[in-house]
Amino acid sequence: MEAVKGPDGGAFDRAIEVLEEQTSVLWRRERTTSHALAKNVHPDMEPAAYGILTLLQREGSLRATDIAASIGVGKPSVSRQLAGLERLGLVIRQLDPYDARSQRVLLTALGEQQLSVAQSGRRIAFTALMRTWKPEDVENLGALIARLNTAYTKDTW
Repeated sequence: MEAVKGPDGGAFDRAIEVLEEQTSVLWRRERTTSHALAKNVHPDMEPAAYGILTLLQREGSLRATDIAASIGVGKPSVSRQLAGLERLGLVIRQLDPYDARSQRVLLTALGEQQLSVAQSGRRIAFTALMRTWKPEDVENLGALIARLNTAYTKDTW
């Protein structure tokens, strides 16, 4: 892969190095947090399934192919995760009212409840972690992370 130089050379390149390092640390910590959150939802839930639950919470019912596309993994991986979530009673599949050939996945009442409890704990932890930050700094960080996430949808590698 050819190195790409930033618009002003050195300063931008150094900033990208820091960004790469710090996002790597953040993602490792987030992986650890996701493991703990998954166990808070259900002790037998796989950590990777937590993202599926939050996606369903945000989007409502989705087809497995839409879930796979949204989180960037293959349909077989999503199917395996969904089967586990079904066994735990956290999601159900229903016939798609617009396409009888497919099914839509949605959270059960138990799934909604357990996910809400886990997220509440996460909010409490974030609040404790960032209580000394100015509200505008927290808002700016959220906006910048959202901007980074939007850029990631443009698969550049």
